[in-house]
Amino acid sequence: MAQTLPARGKGRAMAVERTDLRVTLAPPWLVADLGRVRRVLSFAPHRPGFRSARHVLIRQVRDADLTPELDATRWLGDEMTRIGHGDDVGMMTSRGLRHHRLACAGPVACLATVGLGNAERVGRRRMAQPRRGHGTINIALLVEDGLTEAAMIEALSIVAEARTAAVIAAGIDLPTGRATGTGTDCIAVACDPGATAFAGLHTALGEAIGAAVHDAVLAGALAWVAEHGAKPALAVPSCTDS
Repeated sequence: MAQTLPARGKGRAMAVERTDLRVTLAPPWLVADLGRVRRVLSFAPHRPGFRSARHVLIRQVRDADLTPELDATRWLGDEMTRIGHGDDVGMMTSRGLRHHRLACAGPVACLATVGLGNAERVGRRRMAQPRRGHGTINIALLVEDGLTEAAMIEALSIVAEARTAAVIAAGIDLPTGRATGTGTDCIAVACDPGATAFAGLHTALGEAIGAAVHDAVLAGALAWVAEHGAKPALAVPSCTDS
């Protein structure tokens, strides 16, 4: 079972037990310090793929930031460069960063921001999208074991599976069925290069990854449901996931 940790206030670094992860809330940024330069695998908008980075950053955005003509990926890169993090990995969300959740299990720590304003059922996308509030599930996972590239890919698949299970458990009902995620979810897995070749569900490492991610995402999803309800409208004119 994972241990879920409370969020800290602005400017205070939160250490996660048994890992080197330090999380600092400095609006409009949430900064995950990985302790040293790590190998990071992600599909983040800023520096996706296999990268080397010391930090994973999440930028809170508002409607005024993301106008229709804006190149959001370039904008995020410029913002990260402006604060000296151009070589790190970056994500975005409209969810209030104070709602972030942390969980740990064994050698694994998970940071998640969970907004569900644009929730989707896998395989059955909604044709009408929310007009405001691109709530996203962002996950940054630190594994203190050294993994091969193949194991990192497998670990990322376990993260996605655990996220999906947590969102289903949160009970978000859409016209297309039970929500399984959002249309803009993002995952980053960080570790040192190493010899551990497997991270699947039959392994202790896979179990730890699943537990940490599931608990962090479920806590964040239940908090969102408590604020907004379990039946998001097709278009939500005032939902900013604050």
